[in-house]
Amino acid sequence: MGGQACVFYGAAEFSRDTDLAILASSENLARLKKSLADLKADVIAVPQFEAKYLRKGHAVHFRCNHPEALGMRVDVMTKMRGVDAFPKLWTRRTTIEVDGSTIELMGLPDLVQAKKTQRDKDWPMIRRLVEVNYFANRETPTKDQLRFWFLELRTPQLLIELARQNRIPAQLFRQRPLLTALESEDESLLAKLLIDEEEKVRGADRQYWMPLKKELEALRHARISRTKPTAGRRA
Repeated sequence: MGGQACVFYGAAEFSRDTDLAILASSENLARLKKSLADLKADVIAVPQFEAKYLRKGHAVHFRCNHPEALGMRVDVMTKMRGVDAFPKLWTRRTTIEVDGSTIELMGLPDLVQAKKTQRDKDWPMIRRLVEVNYFANRETPTKDQLRFWFLELRTPQLLIELARQNRIPAQLFRQRPLLTALESEDESLLAKLLIDEEEKVRGADRQYWMPLKKELEALRHARISRTKPTAGRRA
């Protein structure tokens, strides 16, 4: 669901991390723990690898110590802001074969939604992910692809091109208000509206993470307190 998935979708991004969206059931977590043990992976930072933290929306971070994956970081999440629960994500996954291995990718629309964070690096990646899909399919698009492009394209010129060639479904105007500006074909206006839209989403992500960050900070302080040596008593 992270940089590795972006590579497979053709929006190249160098990443030494592997980000996984998982089902946080007891049986599935037991299987994951076994795989992490095979990788000799240790938890780094906080929180610990517990279902309660995953279900709140935290990511759990691991560092691999197996010689064939030395230093590889694995980040695991089960809940993300604005993203459907895992069972729905699983039904919309993309399955690919690489060197004889089956890899399950988060579906492209879901991956784009997961990338809508407060981080600067995610927004250029969103644009590349959507544009790669647009350029590859614009000659014979499906209804789902058209809907996806109208909701997610972030380049004024391409949005205008899309609207010239395809009718905007009426229900999408409520989901993405800036679509009403496409009729004017004013690229400067669209660029401003896209920036406003991005800032609104970034703000929502900051609000979402505020209580989670407070909890992480409390966990860090608790861990530091446990590791501090106890001062000796005076005679």
